[in-house]
Amino acid sequence: MKQITKDSKIAVIGGGSWATALVKILCDNQADVLWWMRNEEAVAHIRQFNRNPHYLSSAEINIKEDKVSTNLKATIDAADVIIVAVPAAFLHSSLATLTPQDFEGKFVCSAIKGIVPEFNLIIGEYFNSYFKLPLENVLVISGPCHAEEVALEKLSYLTISCLQQAHAIAFTCLLNNRYIRTVTSDDIYGTEYGAVLKNIYAIAAGIFHGLGYGDNFQSVLISNAIREMERFLAAVHPINRDIKESAYLGDLLVTAYSQFSRNRTFGNMIGKGYSVKSAQFEMGMVAEGYYAVKCIHEINRNYKVEIPICRAVFAVLYEQISPLIEMKLLTEKLD
Repeated sequence: MKQITKDSKIAVIGGGSWATALVKILCDNQADVLWWMRNEEAVAHIRQFNRNPHYLSSAEINIKEDKVSTNLKATIDAADVIIVAVPAAFLHSSLATLTPQDFEGKFVCSAIKGIVPEFNLIIGEYFNSYFKLPLENVLVISGPCHAEEVALEKLSYLTISCLQQAHAIAFTCLLNNRYIRTVTSDDIYGTEYGAVLKNIYAIAAGIFHGLGYGDNFQSVLISNAIREMERFLAAVHPINRDIKESAYLGDLLVTAYSQFSRNRTFGNMIGKGYSVKSAQFEMGMVAEGYYAVKCIHEINRNYKVEIPICRAVFAVLYEQISPLIEMKLLTEKLD
């Protein structure tokens, strides 16, 4: 069986903040990195100045000119491990020209905190189902970690999940350095779904903040959110997990409270009266939770878990219910 080693070629797919942060980590560790993004002007800028002009532009990326490309198939063909870091809503269209043969014998690592909307599948399930990738070759990167703090080289922790712990441990060796610490997990379903849910809860936190609710209430909201996450994860993948671990509770806390959280920012704008379209336009970035809450709403039809926070966010974003009314109703359901 193929293994991940320090000499493995790592491809990062995506040109956003998190993709840029991951490329920085790997390049700082002198890994063999290839980087694909769609934007040709951004590629040319990175080749010349070693900086992404659109995301984390203050971070220097020490990558060789010929390692940055807009040729997706060539980038994947040359890699042993593929880290996917494009928004989940655009993943299927981004990979439309590829086939299962392109991923044969490779490892895929999801750095996406979302669900593929065309299939209502988390990223690992999508690669397993659509590209026939064995689940043993799927890894997941989860937080708690914001790309902006990685760019500033502030100490951050990552959780690497894989059914085969040997693969997870080997992959951590490519990431660990003076500002990145890693832990491993075998809960690929829980860490992926947890990363999806925390974005939705961060939108809820933002909406409440925009409506003028304070810190006292926010603590109650997040206390209820982690219990809601625990109920949902127990239904979709019932294994023995500690919901207080960093990959679940830690990731929820940083996303719900941080100034860098785009989902909280998006929610805050909704709470202040922005429409969904105007908030998305002004942010200029994708808030994964917007797409994720619709997918979770549809997935939960099969499980029928009590998820009132997710339901309230869905009502506001997709049913055009007034945030003031819907969130007031939600407060009556929290304890």
